[in-house]
Amino acid sequence: MWHERDETAVAFGICVLLHISEKWGTQMMTYQSFLLKLWQHCKSFMEAKKQMILVKTGIACVACPTLYQKLQHLKPATCTTVLLEFDKRFAIYKEDFVFYDYNTPLKLTNLQENSFDVVVADPPYLSEECLRKIAQTVQFLSSDKVILCTGAVMEDLARELLGVSVCLFIPSHSRSLANAFRCFANFKTHLLNQTVADA
Repeated sequence: MWHERDETAVAFGICVLLHISEKWGTQMMTYQSFLLKLWQHCKSFMEAKKQMILVKTGIACVACPTLYQKLQHLKPATCTTVLLEFDKRFAIYKEDFVFYDYNTPLKLTNLQENSFDVVVADPPYLSEECLRKIAQTVQFLSSDKVILCTGAVMEDLARELLGVSVCLFIPSHSRSLANAFRCFANFKTHLLNQTVADA
């Protein structure tokens, strides 16, 4: 297994090489430790699926292109990933890219209902309207596990809409944020329920 900083360097290095950055105010939320934890969880999930001799694992990244980029370079061949993203610069990922505007949450070109084992969402705005619409997308795509990163103030609404609970792990960001962010999941996950001291 790679050292944590090596895995993180891969994700951010790709962004630099491709001259792509997630725009602040839309998607410039490059959560460093959060990204690594999500990758570790997805990797563990994929390994478990391989042990069950299931052919494919599907992961949908809703408005979180940095996670998608990391998955591309570390995932096994049996894993399919899709990026739902508003920023059309990410169309360089061709068939994996689906243009996504949360204002039309079910306009999902070529995506089938309940077709992803894991759906990870990072709503671009901290508002009830945005979370409600993102939740429609997540519910449509998900067949099982949901991971959500949003403001702590959205906890009650997130639980109501997606049946998720807050995790112990607290996402960090390279810039200081005015609002506390938290990670939520609809299942028990060891990796996202470790504190910094436990990790």
